[in-house]
Amino acid sequence: MAQLDQHRRLLLAALLALPAARPVRAAAASSERVGEPLAPWLPGWLDIHHIATGRGNATFVMLPDGTSLLVDAGASLNALDVSVAPRPDASRRPGEWIGRYAARHLRRAGLDGLDYLLATHLHPDHTGDVNESSPIAAGGAYRLGGVTDVAEQLRVRTLIDRGYPDYAYPQRIDAPFWRNYLAFAGARRKAGLAVERFRVGSAAQIAARGHRPSPHRFEVRNVAANGEVWTGEGEGSRKLFPDLATLPRADWPSENQCSVAIRIGYGNFSYFTAGDLTSYTNDGVLPWQDVLGPAARAAGPVTVATADHHGMFDGLNGDVVRSLRPRVWVIPSWHIAHPDMLQLERMFSERLYPGPREVLATTVMRENLLANGRLTRRMLSHDGHVLVRVAPGGERLQLVVTDNRNEQDIVRLAPPAILLTPG
Repeated sequence: MAQLDQHRRLLLAALLALPAARPVRAAAASSERVGEPLAPWLPGWLDIHHIATGRGNATFVMLPDGTSLLVDAGASLNALDVSVAPRPDASRRPGEWIGRYAARHLRRAGLDGLDYLLATHLHPDHTGDVNESSPIAAGGAYRLGGVTDVAEQLRVRTLIDRGYPDYAYPQRIDAPFWRNYLAFAGARRKAGLAVERFRVGSAAQIAARGHRPSPHRFEVRNVAANGEVWTGEGEGSRKLFPDLATLPRADWPSENQCSVAIRIGYGNFSYFTAGDLTSYTNDGVLPWQDVLGPAARAAGPVTVATADHHGMFDGLNGDVVRSLRPRVWVIPSWHIAHPDMLQLERMFSERLYPGPREVLATTVMRENLLANGRLTRRMLSHDGHVLVRVAPGGERLQLVVTDNRNEQDIVRLAPPAILLTPG
């Protein structure tokens, strides 16, 4: 037993020490230097920050003209036996760290306020959890946690979610996090602030605000929500879910299956993310529950994709991976079950699609690193904020991992840039 424990310790130490399993095939030198602070966003660049708080999903996007978008602001209250310790630490709530992260990068760009806050679906690790000890917001209408913490620090010009205005489809959830988010949305409406329902197929809902000049056009396409999926042409969409009246209540769509998906396009670069959207069909019994597959087919192929639902068992099936076939996978992970072994197998599989690819995660627990060591050792990174930085016009891609143990934005990993070609 002592020898087994020693073997585990040595394996874990080796896994945690690995910066990468293999070099990135590149066409340009990195502009970031390991050990130095991250350079600020500049006009014409596209920055996609996957924020690693260890408590859920949060992706901060600086679009080429300075338009800002925050996709989710997770703040799970899970215990440390199943979740990593909060990052940078527990002195602030996760939503506070997310708000400070976004504010810091906006300030460095000479900007303030969030243009868009997009809630993919109403679960604590995406919009925030609260309990009786959570502080009350300044206006007194709701508690602070996740999205509401961000809104307390930053002016949010437009809030977009899948459920506005009544949040009744497919059914309401009787839980504090659900009621708190609805109270937040209601308070915004009462104050005359923008709250919008996500419009599937639209490329105008999340639009350029023109804060800074940029000669290159970009697009944020609304791909899926509530079981409705973009057709891939114009603003057309189609519905996948049957009428609820035809289904047993136990088979009604889940909150995850209703999750929002978007695609960002910029020159030769494209990016797909879909919150907790899944492809699992109960082994073929309920085929309409696969929303991620049709969404991936409409959006792909792409340059970078997130492994949705944190790389859990019900996320990426083979069809999704073949459709997206990204050069880079980012796993928004924080729980002991993130990522699943089969999901990693598919992300790395050249049987599903050929060519090099990199896999990075925001935070992988030690227990998962041990259980999936054969595959996690192939990952480029498994801890830290993951930045996807795209040069003006979408001509090249830079991956950067920064330290999530403080707020200094120190670069931990910056492999050579990747030249992007059309198609």
